[in-house]
Amino acid sequence: MTAHHDPEHEHDLGLQHDLGTLERRGLSRRMGRRGVLGVLGGLSVVAVAGCADDSGREIPEETAGPFPGDGSNGPNLLTESGVVRSDITTSFGSASGVADGVPLALRFKVYDLTGDEVEVMAGAAIYAWHCDRDGAYSMYDGAAADENYLRGVQEADADGWVEFTTIFPGCYAGRWPHVHFEVYESLDTATSASNKLRTSQLAFDQDVCETVYATSGYESSLSNLAQVSLDSDGIFSDGYSLQMATTKGSVTDGYTATLNVPI
Repeated sequence: MTAHHDPEHEHDLGLQHDLGTLERRGLSRRMGRRGVLGVLGGLSVVAVAGCADDSGREIPEETAGPFPGDGSNGPNLLTESGVVRSDITTSFGSASGVADGVPLALRFKVYDLTGDEVEVMAGAAIYAWHCDRDGAYSMYDGAAADENYLRGVQEADADGWVEFTTIFPGCYAGRWPHVHFEVYESLDTATSASNKLRTSQLAFDQDVCETVYATSGYESSLSNLAQVSLDSDGIFSDGYSLQMATTKGSVTDGYTATLNVPI
């Protein structure tokens, strides 16, 4: 199944679309729930209905998978000096590997939906990790087992934004291309999975994946992608409207993938 969006499927966009529209209109980063819902109602009644079907508009809780690196399954990278960094393409500490691939900027905007007002979560922290171009996870997997690249922690700025410089992940057998991430209340608490507020996964649009995977080095990803879909994926098959990144760019200039993270 392709991840294309069109007006007939506007309901699939959910809160990702609605929060993005609010952002483009320059509305306050802090607004009461009634205010948000009122504006959303003016934007798209169908979109709001789509939101209501997706975990109360919060980003879904997902598995961290077998290679988290957060102490929940083996090593804990979160306690290592150097893990707080924006560029995660290289390993740090005693490792020195560099992950090759099409450049990608990952941008998350964290929202707090727990109170009477919807607010951005300035000072929150995100730990993000994903596989390399060959589909391997550092610290655990094959030739990447002795590396710790494609993992890092960043603190949200005053507007709730977190950004990482990385490479476009590969597609390994049985899974749709994705990025794992955990949200923490602060950098101080981002030291163990036991402190996380939410674990989820970011998905990529099929067209972008096919374009990236047609480039040199991603050959296995192209064939693996042909064997899986968003409908058959074990994580995204139950809905992905809140997890589908908005991805723009090109193979030549690199891509930027943006995801709103309401929790």
